[in-house]
Amino acid sequence: MPGSSIEDDLRSLGFDVQAAADISEAARLLSVVPADSRVALVDPRFVGHLHALRLGLTDPRYPAVTVPGALTVQPEARAALDDALSGADEAVGAGAPTGDTVTATDRTVPGRLAVMMDTEGTAVQRPELGSLVAAVPADEAGRAAALASVAAVDDEAIRLRSAVKARDGFFTTNFVSPYSRYLARWCARRGFTPNQVTTASLLAALIAAGCAATGTRGGYVAAALLLLFSFVLDCTDGQLARYSLQYSTLGAWLDATFDRAKEYAYYAGLALGAARGGDDVWVLALGAMVLQSCRHVIDFSFNEANHDAVANSSPTAALSDKLDSVSWTVWLRRMIVLPIGERWAMIAVLTAFTTPRIVFYALLVGCAFAACYTTAGRLLRSLTRKARRTPRAAQALADLADSGPFAQLVAAVSPRIRGAWTAPVLAVVGAGALIAAALQQPFGSRQMVVAAVFYTVCSGIAVTRPLLGALDWLLPPVFRAAEYCTILALAARSDIDGALPAAFGLVSAVAYHHYDTVYRIRGGTGAPPQWLVRTIGGHEGRVLAVAVLAAVFTRGSGFTVALTALAVAVALVVLVESIRFWVSSGAPAVHDEGEPA
Repeated sequence: MPGSSIEDDLRSLGFDVQAAADISEAARLLSVVPADSRVALVDPRFVGHLHALRLGLTDPRYPAVTVPGALTVQPEARAALDDALSGADEAVGAGAPTGDTVTATDRTVPGRLAVMMDTEGTAVQRPELGSLVAAVPADEAGRAAALASVAAVDDEAIRLRSAVKARDGFFTTNFVSPYSRYLARWCARRGFTPNQVTTASLLAALIAAGCAATGTRGGYVAAALLLLFSFVLDCTDGQLARYSLQYSTLGAWLDATFDRAKEYAYYAGLALGAARGGDDVWVLALGAMVLQSCRHVIDFSFNEANHDAVANSSPTAALSDKLDSVSWTVWLRRMIVLPIGERWAMIAVLTAFTTPRIVFYALLVGCAFAACYTTAGRLLRSLTRKARRTPRAAQALADLADSGPFAQLVAAVSPRIRGAWTAPVLAVVGAGALIAAALQQPFGSRQMVVAAVFYTVCSGIAVTRPLLGALDWLLPPVFRAAEYCTILALAARSDIDGALPAAFGLVSAVAYHHYDTVYRIRGGTGAPPQWLVRTIGGHEGRVLAVAVLAAVFTRGSGFTVALTALAVAVALVVLVESIRFWVSSGAPAVHDEGEPA
C-alpha cells in the first residue's frame, strides 16, 4: 500500500520480497523457492509493529506460525502449505473474505491458509501479541486507526519486557533482569549469539571455580564476583534468545546442561580451596551436589507424571492457587525453594566473607529445607487429587527411572505385584536397605554386595507394571538418592586418599546423563537410546559395580583408581552420545522456561 513500510520491514527480517496479485501467482512464486527455505505470505494491506512480524515470521521453534495477515512455514511444513494453496479458491484476490464461516482474524489469504493447514493436521502456532498491533484494515478509516494504534505503543519496550522469563525467582527478577535485558539488547545489536553468551557464562564460572581453588581470601572474593557475573550472563543468554528469537538445538543443549556444570564445578573449586587450607570438605561438596540433583529429579519426575493427567485437581492445588493470588506469598514461596538466583547469590556472598565449610553447611540446610517443603506439597497433592495418568506419563517415569539390564531382567521374570503403592514401597525398601548397608557395614564388606543385589531385585520388581500410581513419580528420585548416596557413603568411609574426589567425578557424570534424559523428554524426543542405558549399567548396575569395587579394592589406591576409571568411562559414553544427539536435526529447539532451577 502507498506509504507502507511492510516491504522494508520484511527485508529487515531477512526476507526476499516478491509481490503476487492473487493466490495462483503466489503459488507459482513459491514453487520456485528451494524446498529447504522458510517462506512467508503477507497481506499487502498489513499494518502492525515490526516485532509482531518478527514473532509471526522468524521464530524457528515452530513449523508454521501465523499472525493476522501473515503466515510463515519452515521447510517441514512446506508440503502442507502447498496442499492448502492448491485447495484454495484461485479466483479470489489476496485479502478477500471467503464467507461468514471464517473469523475476522482469518479472513485474509494467509489467515485462510493457516486455517486450512490446521484442519489438515499441521499445527499452526499463533503467538500472543498482547498490545502489539497486527491488523489488515478493510478501509482507509480502519487503516488510520491501526496506524494510530501502532504509534501509541512502543514495540521496543514490549520486546525488552518479553525478553525476560515470565516466571523467575525474586533475586533474578529484582536484581538481575532489570539491567541484564539491556545487556541482551546490546549483545543483539553487536551480533552476539545466545550460544556465545552461554559459553562466556560457563568460562566465567570455571574461572570462578579456579579462583576458589586457590584457597586465599582474595581468590574467594574474586570467585564470588565472577560467579555473580556468570549468573548475569546466564540470564542474558536466555533473554537474548527471546529478544532476537535466536533459538537453536545447540543452544537448547548448552542452556540445559551448563547451569549444572557451572554449579558443580564451583563446588569442586571450593573443596579444592578448602583442602589447600587444611580443611577436607569433599563430603560436604558431594553431599550438596547429591541433594541438589535429587531436588531437581523430584521436580522433573512430579511434573512429568502430571504433565497431561486427566481431572488433575486437589484441595492442595486449590490452596496453592489461592496463595498465588497474593503477591507477597508468591515471592516468599519462590524464595524458600532456593532457586538458582537465590542459591548462587547466597553462595557468592558466603564465599567472599566466610569459609567453604560454611558455604556447604548453608547449602545443605537451605536445600534440605527446600526439598522437604516441595516434596511434602507434592505428596499431599498426589494423595488428595483424583487424576488419571496417561501412558505418556508412565513412559516418561520409566525412562527417568534409568533401569539397566539387571533391573530389566528382574522385571521380565517377576510377576506383577498389585497395589497402588507397591512400586514406591519396594523402591524405598530397597534404597533404604542399600543406604543403611553403605553407612553401617564395614568398608569392603560382602554384605554391601548382598544389599546391592537386594536393591536390584526390589528396583526391578518396582518397574514391572506401568507407573500410573499416585506416588509412582517417587521412583526416579528414590533411585537417584540410592545410587548417589551409596557412592558418597562408600567413598567417605573408605578412608582412601582421592576416593571422594573420584566419587564426585562419578556422580557428576551420572547426573549429567540424568539431566540429559530429562531435557530430551521435555523436548518431546524421548529418552536416550536403550543401548546407552545398558552400556553404562543403569542405576542398579552402577550400584552393583561400585559395591563390588569396594569389596575388591579395600586397601591402597585401587578403589580410587577404579572409581576414576568408571567415572571417565561413563562420562565419555554419555557425552559422545549426548553431543551427537543435540547437534543432530532431531534435537528440539527448546529452552527451559519452567520453574527456576
